[in-house]
Order: sequence, then C-alpha cells, then structure tokens
Amino acid sequence: MEDSRSAQQILDNIFDVMQRLYDEMRLNKNGAGEHLRIFEIFAELGRTLVGADRASFWKWDKRHGKLLTATATGLDQIIIDDTTGIVGRALAENRTIVTNDPYSHPDFNAEVDKKTGYVTKSILVMPVANCRGEIIGAFQVINKLGDEAKFDAEKDTKRLSIAAFICGMALESDLFLADSQHDKLTELKNRLSFHSDYQLYQRRAAENALPVSLIMCDIDFFKKVNDTYGHNAGDAILMHVAKILKRNLRSCDSAYRWGGEEFILVLEGTALAGAAKVAERIRLAVADSVCQFNGDDLRVTMSFGCAEISFALAAEDNVKLADSRLYTAKKTGRNKVVAE
Repeated sequence: MEDSRSAQQILDNIFDVMQRLYDEMRLNKNGAGEHLRIFEIFAELGRTLVGADRASFWKWDKRHGKLLTATATGLDQIIIDDTTGIVGRALAENRTIVTNDPYSHPDFNAEVDKKTGYVTKSILVMPVANCRGEIIGAFQVINKLGDEAKFDAEKDTKRLSIAAFICGMALESDLFLADSQHDKLTELKNRLSFHSDYQLYQRRAAENALPVSLIMCDIDFFKKVNDTYGHNAGDAILMHVAKILKRNLRSCDSAYRWGGEEFILVLEGTALAGAAKVAERIRLAVADSVCQFNGDDLRVTMSFGCAEISFALAAEDNVKLADSRLYTAKKTGRNKVVAE
C-alpha cells in the first residue's frame, strides 16, 4: 500500500501535469500541428497516474487500417497495421490488456526493443472511445516503476481511465477535424484541407529550399456522363479517378477534391517540369482505364494545368494560375497537359 506521503506526491504530480495542459491549451496560438504537444502532455498524465516509465497514445486511422502514435515517450512516430500488436488486439476485442511478461505474449512485437535496446517488462493497453462508444484509439503505458514493477489490472486500469477519458474527448475533436477535411465520396482531402495544409507547404518549402508545384485537373465532358448514365455513374467515375490519382502520387504528395469534377494535386520537392511529367503520366493512366458500372464500360479523359507555387503570392493566386492553364487545356482540345 502507498503511504499518505507517496499518495500526496502522486496527486501533486498530477496537478502539475494538468496545470501544464491547461496552460498549453490556453496559450497555444501557433496553429496547425501544435495540438500534438497537447497529446504529449496527455501521455505524461497517463504515465504519472500509473507510475510507468513510458506512455504512448495511439490514433486509429480506420480509413487506412493503421494505428499511429500521436505521441510516444522517447520514440518517433510509429505506424503499424491495425490488426497487429497488443494495441491492435485491445482495439479488436475492445478490452484492456495487461501483461507483465510481454515477451511471452503472442501479440507482442519486439522489433522496437531490438532496434532501440529498450527492454519491455510490463504493458497496459486501454482502448479509448468517443462519446458514441466507438473505439478511436488506445492509451498504452510501459514498464511499471517500483519494487514489483508489475501493473495491477484493477488499480492501474482505474487510474489510467482518467487520462483515457480526457484523451478520448481530445482525439474525437481531432478526428472530427480530419473528417471535415476529407471528401466523403472519394476519400481525398477537400478544399478546406488544402487551405489548412498550405501553411505547412509554405513552411517546409522555406526550411528545405525546395520547389512545390500545383496541378489542377478535371474530368472532360463529365456532365455527359451524368446525363447519359445518371449521377450514380458520375459518382463511380469520381471514385475511379480518385484511385488513379492516389496510385500515381508519392506519399509526400497530396490530392484534393476541389469541387465537382475538379481536383488539385500538390507535389512537394517538385519543379514545374516534374509536375508536367506527373500530370502526363496520370493523363495516360486515366485515358487507358475503364470504369465498370452496372455492366457498362465507362471511359473518360482529363485535362491538366500545372504551376510552380510562388509563396510570395496568396494561395488563391497560385490556384488561379494553374486554373488558367487548365482552361487553356480544355479550350485547345482537352485530354492534355498545359504547363506554361
């Protein structure tokens, strides 16, 4: 049993963490990405509550079937398939998992320990839910401190639930923002997300002294598809094209549904000539593809306008330049790329 002095020390530590969390939320004015600092403090709260050496907070990206750490003590971001590891097991079965012998646990992945030299002796993983009871993430603490160095399934779960509850509310807000910045039909990012990301592109371009290019494209004669085959066929074409866009982009590139049948692609570290080559590759991929819908083989083509972004201009002005070149492509025959 903990004596009154050790219990008071734990309580004081919790108050300290909560004070830091309050100050971070009240004073943070740095914009996009800075919410990650709040998740770091959440992890510190969980670590303090149960007396653990390390803590990590995991987000469940159901769209891509991945688990990724919003924060993890002493580690860079980790991304794993959502069907793997003890965290994946806890989410799949919607239950807290405690093991004080992780190397004997069938779901424990020892690869991180092998790479870092860290020795994991005990683990507690607790699923995190939103207000509708849907599992959206997990809280994990590692290596219980103290003489016994073992997590108590009842006591430590009860304590960690405080941090898990707060994290659930914060993560729900974070995921709600992510959903609001994605197009539900194509699952691409949307116009709101483009304007949110633009500041990140500008900052990274300044830091790395690398070009960033923008491609604006749309589906030729899209109205004819809707008029001939119906709007459901139009939706199938949009999803078909979105998949081709994603397949032909790097992980560092981004695709946005701008509206209707229009899309914007942003290529970091790519100059205008490179963007034109990417656009041509996508143009050919779309023209050579077939979208099957209700027994019909539907074919479409796309037109493209490319521009290298100048961050001396507003985002709207860079989009306007690419759009003007797209307009030229459409007025001079369609199914082509214009980059100047």
